[in-house]
Amino acid sequence: MNAGDSWGIERNPDGSPAPIDRAAFDARYGITRDVADPTIHEPILVVMLTGWIDAAGAAASAVDQLSRTCMSTPLLSFDDDSYVDYRARRPTMTLRNGLNTDLEWATIEMRSGRTPDGRDLLFLIGPEPDMAWRRFGRAVATLAVEFGVTKMVSLGAYPFATPHTRPSRLSVSSPSTDVLASVSFERSSVDVPAGMAGVLEHAMHAQRIPALGIWAQVPHYVSAFDYPAATLALLDGFTEATGISVEAVELQEEVRAQRTRLDEMVADKPEHAAMVRQLEELHDLAAEEQLDEVTDPEELELRSGDELAAEIQEFFRDQP
Repeated sequence: MNAGDSWGIERNPDGSPAPIDRAAFDARYGITRDVADPTIHEPILVVMLTGWIDAAGAAASAVDQLSRTCMSTPLLSFDDDSYVDYRARRPTMTLRNGLNTDLEWATIEMRSGRTPDGRDLLFLIGPEPDMAWRRFGRAVATLAVEFGVTKMVSLGAYPFATPHTRPSRLSVSSPSTDVLASVSFERSSVDVPAGMAGVLEHAMHAQRIPALGIWAQVPHYVSAFDYPAATLALLDGFTEATGISVEAVELQEEVRAQRTRLDEMVADKPEHAAMVRQLEELHDLAAEEQLDEVTDPEELELRSGDELAAEIQEFFRDQP
């Protein structure tokens, strides 16, 4: 009998993955395939599952940009009832003049696409599973081995006491010291609840597939709104980690336009300008000392940040 690893991959005596009974595997893990035998060569797996931290929706926007550039199409989906709690993620009902015309269900799916220069990518998107995380991790790890995935990259963004006048800094997570050494992103030391992307890092690492998470810092006072600068930073980080670049001319224009609007708003209030200057000093100090956290958060005037956030919300709401 073949031995299996901690993530359920059956192994041959020489340690290589054993062939799987695809029908039995799909039935066990609730997988429906849209494409029976896809033509995929050494793809990179991009993960963005909603429900964990994604300040300003920056990671979702970055993955959407990648997915559209690669013209991704459905490859397979996971059974909703096996992984999604619809009391927490209720389907959206379309009601028109009393007529219940449609229900939109949250679905976890894997899509495949190809960059303009011919590099294959897989996208794992949809909501984070609400249950059966270990089973889901085993399923994704087995699929990664089946499709010959060469690297997994997840994207995320978190609110931080950082100014909009500086580029969004990136931090990294990975179970592999070799992967950490291959990128220039900041390293954090903190104990936090894990997201599914963090679980998948370990599932991939167990299969000797390099895996990392790339996280962008978003100024806390704009974290509730779109922040294209963080999206652009994540795409740049993805390029560093994979060598795959994506044209984002429109996104760059959005970054410049938003920067101008935010500068104008901050300039109108001396207290807001003072807060941004303080954040700039802390940001630059952290950059000089290669730190990824402020040791004394009480030094930050976060109340001013909340006031600025409220004004920004009102400003964007009034825009045509």
